[in-house]
Amino acid sequence: MIREFGAGEILYLVTAMQWTVMLSAIAFAGGGLLGLVLTILRMAPWRPGHWLVTGYVQLFQGTPLLMQLFIFYFGFGIFGWDVPAIVAASTALILYAAAFLTDIWRGCIQAIPAGQWEAARALGLRFLPQAWLVILPQAVRIAIPPTVGFLVQLVKNTSLASIVGYVELTRAGQVINNATFQPFSVFLVVAALYFALCFPLSLLSQRLERRLRTGGAPMHAIP
Repeated sequence: MIREFGAGEILYLVTAMQWTVMLSAIAFAGGGLLGLVLTILRMAPWRPGHWLVTGYVQLFQGTPLLMQLFIFYFGFGIFGWDVPAIVAASTALILYAAAFLTDIWRGCIQAIPAGQWEAARALGLRFLPQAWLVILPQAVRIAIPPTVGFLVQLVKNTSLASIVGYVELTRAGQVINNATFQPFSVFLVVAALYFALCFPLSLLSQRLERRLRTGGAPMHAIP
């Protein structure tokens, strides 16, 4: 029996947004923590660490996220592990986010004048105190707009998790479409809900970029 596409179906889609938001939050938080570690490791004066992080970034940026989702969802089955869709999707998105955030934050750190590193060394600070106390506080100001901009892309990329059976907004749209056979109406609402999630973040990113570019005096960690 074909159902009509009505208020109940729209409410189901709106409810499914919470799972998109949850997956985005998991991916961003986990990817941010891992990305911070990888960024520091890449900037450290330890060449093997630099090679390791560079290889990691190239691997995850150079392969489609869809293939990564398939690998994590089906790959664990080789070892006899039944991995839930949420675990596979979260793992793939965390590793994917970490690769891009590492590259974003590395560029922000490299934008800090070399004199700041030299001044920190002149005070007798080792690498980690230099990075944590002097460089990172300045780099955060530069990193906020592109990080928020990447979060928009991450929210949209969670739609790929539907391919492994995770019921988020896109998957909920597929379920409703299979029951109503009204793809135009269903996915128009899905697109509108993604827009409602992403557009405020895009505006926030643009506003932060303008504000941080023009507002305030340059930050100096070393007087």
